[in-house]
Amino acid sequence: MALEEVFGPSGRFAQTQPSFEFRPGQLEMARAVYDVLRRGGHLCVEAGTGTGKTLAYLVPAILQNELVIISTATKNLQEQILQQDIPRLEQALGRQIRAAMLKGRSNYLCLHRLEHFEDSGRLPGLGDIHHFDAIRQWSQTTPTGDRAELTALPENLTLWGELDARTENCLGQKCPKYDDCFVTRARQRAREADLVIVNHHLFFADLAARHGSYGAFLPDHTRVIFDEAHEIEDTAASYFSLQISNYRFADLLRDVEQAFIPDDGLAEAIRRTCRAVRQSADHFWQFAQRICRTRHGVFDGRGRLSPTAFTDPVDEFDCSPVVGRSLEGDSDGTAHQEASGLTALADALEALADVLQATHGGAVLAADNLPALRRLEERARGLRSELLHIVCGDNPNYVYWWERRGRGLFLQATPIDVAGVLREQLFGQLESVILTSATLASQGSFDFIRSRLGLDRSDELLIDSPFDYSRQARLYLPPDLPDPTAPDFTDAAVAEIIALLAITQGRAFVLCTSLSHMRRLYDGTRAQVNFPCLLQGDAPKSTLIEHFRRTPGAVLFGAASFWQGVDVVGEALSCVIVDRLPFPVPSDPVIEARCCHIEAEGGNAFQTYSLPQAILALKQGLGRLIRSSTDRGILCLLDGRIRKWYGQVILSSLPSQLPIIHDRQTLARWFTEAVSEI
Repeated sequence: MALEEVFGPSGRFAQTQPSFEFRPGQLEMARAVYDVLRRGGHLCVEAGTGTGKTLAYLVPAILQNELVIISTATKNLQEQILQQDIPRLEQALGRQIRAAMLKGRSNYLCLHRLEHFEDSGRLPGLGDIHHFDAIRQWSQTTPTGDRAELTALPENLTLWGELDARTENCLGQKCPKYDDCFVTRARQRAREADLVIVNHHLFFADLAARHGSYGAFLPDHTRVIFDEAHEIEDTAASYFSLQISNYRFADLLRDVEQAFIPDDGLAEAIRRTCRAVRQSADHFWQFAQRICRTRHGVFDGRGRLSPTAFTDPVDEFDCSPVVGRSLEGDSDGTAHQEASGLTALADALEALADVLQATHGGAVLAADNLPALRRLEERARGLRSELLHIVCGDNPNYVYWWERRGRGLFLQATPIDVAGVLREQLFGQLESVILTSATLASQGSFDFIRSRLGLDRSDELLIDSPFDYSRQARLYLPPDLPDPTAPDFTDAAVAEIIALLAITQGRAFVLCTSLSHMRRLYDGTRAQVNFPCLLQGDAPKSTLIEHFRRTPGAVLFGAASFWQGVDVVGEALSCVIVDRLPFPVPSDPVIEARCCHIEAEGGNAFQTYSLPQAILALKQGLGRLIRSSTDRGILCLLDGRIRKWYGQVILSSLPSQLPIIHDRQTLARWFTEAVSEI
């Protein structure tokens, strides 16, 4: 089937979809994707908003008649493709499409853990009893076991963590529920499909696992298409990182102590070893908390962590590579009890792994218990290894950092540059990799994204948005706002937001570069307007968006997650206000390390990293406004730094036909006239 027969003015879509509009850019993109999938090679495509890029890559993928992986930025987009786009394609093509969706294991219910939870006599808290009953009843009827089906349950349900199918608790083929397992069924559907729809997190978790101890989760493949590909550097870095936390230690000990050991002697040995691990872990994490409180570079509970914080002889931990050393005979008489805190913890974890190995190697256990004990042993050894690699690490290609989330402290080691890893394990292994997004190019070039991802050679295609920005939108740059670093900036920004809301009668997104400034703008604006104001974090993202759509004159204040992947068509969204230029935060430990690495290599970190990142992020944020050919609206940037030399570079990356206005009265007249045309 020729692509013109599908996308042409009289093609299959035009015949079956009443709202279909022929878009030359969509057909051009489909041809490029089809060509690369057929002959091999890699492709970068920036397709402006309204191109119809999802269908432009889905149709060529289907026409390959062999497996293609589609990787999206979010689970919501996965579901949209499977539940909306695939049915449209089936109607247009006149045939059934074998498509399957895979999510990360923690999205699926584990039937074995559910049964074990009931049999163990453990009861959830009083507030969770009805949630547990709902999950148990749902488990008997759900075809997928996907947590997303439980729409009536709270989004952050702690109980779910006791019942999900995450890797560290999986018994694999030894599990008595293996044949009925929802993960097993999902993987079987994926093996039989022509399209497997995943998200970036799952794709890179699978890529890292193929080179680790757990093996692949996705079916073998040679072709992959990344939608919203501008996000994959950070996602890939997270899955080639190491991370330990006080939560991981607590979870391991809880699971070990709940394991069924019929032999009293072995059970007591395990309990005694767990007590030693808990004591050493408490000591270690108390010290780690003190270290992280005193280290520089704090960024919203984050900071750089030098391993010397744990290895300096004057500190109370010794990270020297003599983990198994005897402490007897030390001259100070205290046997280095304080200085060997890390050593004691590593030794305790090793002892726990050894006793678990001895236990599942004994004849006293029933066969059903053996896989669980083996997996617990693997977890103990893996946790010990990661602990030593992070705290003792000195790899110059990694940044070592900490992050505090509530009561949790996370110590992490993240690769500074993933280009080498992706060059070898992704682009060097697969026949075709296609990167696409509405924001992939910076200053009309793909050099930035290719250098960050290690993509040495690729075809390239840049498709402008089909929307008429000269008629549909205006970019408003207020002429006299103070610098964003000035103490009076927030008050001036609030006044400007209020004036803009009066023009558009609410119906606005206020997109912020930090949560703290978002809250200040929200508080200042809400106190002075009558429009309904919504705040990120007060409800799940999907709930807030739906509320925004249904509420006349609503104003939504959001940060990072609302800059992309949000689609509100029509007059409900008539204004997008951005508080500051979205430069990467230089005090973020990973960003700081990347910039230092670029400078050490002789580059200019601002021009080659921070500025391109800001351009891509701003294009994403402003792209929320015009989502159809009938939309009209105002884009506003409150940051006066756009008038600096680099501001012209940023503006040159926005749609060329987008008019700029500096006078609010002129803006109000244009908006009134533009809305009257609809």
